[in-house]
Amino acid sequence: MVQATVHPLDRGRLQLDGNFAFEGDALGMYDSPDADNRMLDFVVYNLLIDHPEATILVDSGSHPEAGEGYWPEHVYQLFAHYDADERTLPVALEEKGYAVEDIDAVIQTHLHLDHAGGLRHFEGTDVPVYVHETELKTAFYGAKVAGDPAYVEADFDRDLNWEPVALQQRSPWTDLTLHHFPGHTPGLMGLSIDLADSGTLLFTSDQCLQEENYQGEPMGAVLLDQRAQWRDSLQRIHDFVDRTDAAVYTGHDLEQFGGMPDAWT
Repeated sequence: MVQATVHPLDRGRLQLDGNFAFEGDALGMYDSPDADNRMLDFVVYNLLIDHPEATILVDSGSHPEAGEGYWPEHVYQLFAHYDADERTLPVALEEKGYAVEDIDAVIQTHLHLDHAGGLRHFEGTDVPVYVHETELKTAFYGAKVAGDPAYVEADFDRDLNWEPVALQQRSPWTDLTLHHFPGHTPGLMGLSIDLADSGTLLFTSDQCLQEENYQGEPMGAVLLDQRAQWRDSLQRIHDFVDRTDAAVYTGHDLEQFGGMPDAWT
């Protein structure tokens, strides 16, 4: 167990249709073909890990100009990060007593536009950016060739000190492990950390958007890149929790975020 501190960083709110989070959230029926869809608020959060071996940022959030043309307009209409310009990375770090210059390493769970928009702060530096090699390939192909709107090329096509992760698990620092959880994207990673006081924490990133996804309810098809792999990854998460009694935190659950402490130690 490591004597480290993990701070959740509030990066604001996304609003999107519930069908993205939950498969068939509002399905039309024969007698009621026009079902009333519900709009949900999702939290966007990063982590700041003050570890004896490094100060580590987990994900870098949305670009502050997401709603001002930086994100494609049709994408923003589907996933509106309406306060991205207020909840910037420097602001969120300052609230915890840190600055961008304090960051020694970045972990990108994946490179979707609401997770990778702050990488610009590390361009031209020697700060290593850990990301699964499969995610790197998927993101560059998706942005440059396939036209996948979930990847914004300008987020990551920069002079960054990439540190590709090739294994299913990797522990760059004591008692902190990166886990490859393909499903939402082919290269998505979660992470676990064994803390001296708070015990083991597991952050699933967008393998599970909400608590219901962790309980087995699939995400909507648009956000579920690989259904079979998603179920395999979910089973690995449950197996890990059975072995370690880890507390599990999903990628965008606003209610769960509201119950997080100011910091885990």
